[in-house]
Amino acid sequence: MAIAENVKRIKEEMAQAAIAAGRDPKQILLCAATKMNDADAVREAIKAGVDCCGENRVQELTLKQSQDAYTGAPVHFIGHLQTNKVKQVVGKVDLIHSVDSMRLLEAVNKEAARQGIRQDILLEINIGNEESKSGFSAEEIPAVLSQMGNFPAICVRGLMAIPPICQNSTDNHKFFQEMYHLFVDITAKKYDNVCVDILSMGMSDDYADAIACGSTMIRVGTAIFGARVY
Repeated sequence: MAIAENVKRIKEEMAQAAIAAGRDPKQILLCAATKMNDADAVREAIKAGVDCCGENRVQELTLKQSQDAYTGAPVHFIGHLQTNKVKQVVGKVDLIHSVDSMRLLEAVNKEAARQGIRQDILLEINIGNEESKSGFSAEEIPAVLSQMGNFPAICVRGLMAIPPICQNSTDNHKFFQEMYHLFVDITAKKYDNVCVDILSMGMSDDYADAIACGSTMIRVGTAIFGARVY
């Protein structure tokens, strides 16, 4: 019951944030970050109306798919993806959020071509230029997108970022705004195998700020399922 109540509250807060920013609430999707939550919890979140589920770990993705946990909602891979795990993810998810290098782009394209499919992805941006995080720099993106004609088994649907941890949530605004400007810039241009309509940013602690700055998809785990027990 708590999951359903949490989803309802979050959806209401999403709508309020969107309306305050002069946006249509229907433009923003709620992705339930399901890491360390079992199949029953995932089913409950889907029943409550989340738009999609995002899994961080390949092992959990594979297990929950075998349990039909995601029935009724698209499933995304939102965690760091190693090249040696690409075969277990490509073709198994609707969207990969975390393509963070040319090496991973090449591996995803190769596997998708082998399967005879076209895999939707997001490019991960290291918007704070943090040494501890992977991802492309914002400055690299135009050059990366100009090379997408070499990856016919991939479609770039947009961008994803996790800003640096800030003491105040409003401190993230500059990073969210930088992401939005980059998103708008590439949306206005034409590249092969690029069809940008998703800006994935904002999590449990800052999704209202992300929505105010233009996010089209938020990834929420703790606020839906409660604190994870590691």
